[in-house]
Amino acid sequence: MDGTPRGDAALQWALEVGAHNGDTVRAILVRPRDALLPGTSFAIHPHGRVPEAGYSLDEHVAGLAFDTTAELETRTVHGDPATELVTASADADLLIVGTHRGGALTDVVLGSVGRECVRFSRCPVVVITPEAAHRLAPA
Repeated sequence: MDGTPRGDAALQWALEVGAHNGDTVRAILVRPRDALLPGTSFAIHPHGRVPEAGYSLDEHVAGLAFDTTAELETRTVHGDPATELVTASADADLLIVGTHRGGALTDVVLGSVGRECVRFSRCPVVVITPEAAHRLAPA
């Protein structure tokens, strides 16, 4: 979760399609580490949007309405989004991610959390594309 419509669509799909009665769905917000490594820059964000400092995952999720019988759990961690999601996949039955970019050239040049999750996840992965997120959005 990062506060974008595609992240919301991924959570919606997880709760309404991917989860069954009694399942637990874990929404994860990955924040960058507090300190930058020497020689790095935040000029280019290869893994999408960095959630604003005031963004609260719990408040954001509470403002969304979902038709679900699954239990929703939230977790905020610090690190690289792809690494943290792949790590979380170790004890998951399914990993659902929303993708922020389109086009092969963009993904090759800038990287993609979705692509890394598909390559390295320890469980099956569902990628919610911008087109799918648009179809899932409330009318």
